[in-house]
Amino acid sequence: MEHIFRSGSMKKLGLLLCCIALFLAFLLSIALGQTSISFQGIYEAFFHFDAANTEHVIIRTSRLTRAVIATIVGASLAIAGALMRALTKNPLAAPDILGINAGAIFFIVCAITLLSVHSLMSYMWVAFLGAGVAAAMVFFLGSLGRDGLTPVKIVLAGSAITALFISFTQGLLVIDEQGLQSVLFWLAGSVAGRSMDMLLPVLPFVCVMTVVAICMGRSINILQSGDDIAKGLGQRTMIIKVVLGMMIIVLAGSSVAVAGSIGFIGLIVPHIAIGLVGMDYRWIIPYSAVIGATLLLLADIAARFIIMPQEMPIGVMTAIIGAPFFIYIARKGLAQNA
Repeated sequence: MEHIFRSGSMKKLGLLLCCIALFLAFLLSIALGQTSISFQGIYEAFFHFDAANTEHVIIRTSRLTRAVIATIVGASLAIAGALMRALTKNPLAAPDILGINAGAIFFIVCAITLLSVHSLMSYMWVAFLGAGVAAAMVFFLGSLGRDGLTPVKIVLAGSAITALFISFTQGLLVIDEQGLQSVLFWLAGSVAGRSMDMLLPVLPFVCVMTVVAICMGRSINILQSGDDIAKGLGQRTMIIKVVLGMMIIVLAGSSVAVAGSIGFIGLIVPHIAIGLVGMDYRWIIPYSAVIGATLLLLADIAARFIIMPQEMPIGVMTAIIGAPFFIYIARKGLAQNA
């Protein structure tokens, strides 16, 4: 497959450029909004904080937290999308498309409306459980039939499970209208109004899964050659697949627990990474993490200005970008199979 960065040195340079873009997007996320703040003001807020300065307080209490959460969530969703593509060998695979996000949302809504759960730590575990149940259902349905698990069947199964969980979620909210206000926090998909208290419980899980994913790049490359060849090279393919599935569930579930349902990051970013470095997961995963974080930061910045003084949910922004991209990839895949 044609890609831009071919040699190892070029790939390192490309990753450095992506990191620089991420840093600039992070600064812009802190600087831009209803109250624009200069880079000098940002510097002073970090190194010469003045509690009487409104800009300093805005940066420390709101903008910085928002930028950090967008960075972590964007990277998590992008890595989960890359791992899901590797596991299913399907270019349309992503946590939101295959029902994992919908499952996590449904379980959180159940916990809030039926069990009156209001603990941030509980939301994290509930999101993990919902993501795991949805993933198991998708793979079970996609494996039925003589052909076993195929890319088309897994996408159809994911679409069905997504629709099922969305319908269940809407049904619960119709029954319990008072619970609607509390769960809109997650249904909209946003990093606005979140606090570090929501991020800290999931941060260790996200960091560990990210490091493990990067370290597994070589094993994932071998897995892409097919189960028979991978087994011949001494790889325990079933263990690798189980670990990949667990990482996807943790990364996607963590993102939903913190920011709600944000779609298409896991679909778009791996395609961009593959276009830059080719089908080498030793590079796809770190590229996906950096590009995913940058893309979600930029989407959050755009969401602040489209309908000012109100803000558009960031999930709407990613859908505006991702829906046409999904249609393009689907049409391209169908054309190749025709």
